[in-house]
Amino acid sequence: MATRRKRVTPPKKRGNLLRDYGEAIFVAAAIFLFLRSFVVQAYQIPSGSMEDTLLVGDFLVANKFLYGARIPGTEVRLPEVRPPARGDIIVFRAPHKDANFIKRCVAVGGDTVEVRDNRLYLNGEPRDETYIALKGTGSPYRNWGPQVVPEEYLLMLGDNRNFSDDSRHWGFLHRDRVEGSAMFLYFSWDRTKTMPRFKRFFRGIH
Repeated sequence: MATRRKRVTPPKKRGNLLRDYGEAIFVAAAIFLFLRSFVVQAYQIPSGSMEDTLLVGDFLVANKFLYGARIPGTEVRLPEVRPPARGDIIVFRAPHKDANFIKRCVAVGGDTVEVRDNRLYLNGEPRDETYIALKGTGSPYRNWGPQVVPEEYLLMLGDNRNFSDDSRHWGFLHRDRVEGSAMFLYFSWDRTKTMPRFKRFFRGIH
């Protein structure tokens, strides 16, 4: 009876291994750039303007696909899943600074908005904003409006109304400046205690 010979696979040459590693790194980089450009992106919270919803030291992931991601290097956007809505927490390019901001959309095109003693009135009706914080020394914009939001624009306010550089200061936000919708926190660092806030890890943002 003939003995079957065991097939031995010859080791790959060094050049082939380097090429395989290079291809794997290229594919991984391409996937990362695609996701970052069109799907999600990470951001850090530097100020207390969105307390207590978002705290200084929070790190979050924003969904860029929802509102139509911008093609890098252009002003062309992909089709949106839905437009920004009242209550959305949105990352956007600030109209008065070279920086990304994050605020809550409280009104959309066609809405009449007024702030009376830090309480929001939308189309004549008071809004029950349970997420509002009034920390700080007070804002000169505790009374604002009434104003009508133009079409294709949004009114963006911070949840900490006493400590927020928002639409009451620099006006309405054009939808072209929207970058993404805040989804969840993936990390949080308490700077005063120099330790992580473990309870905030992977927490949804509302």
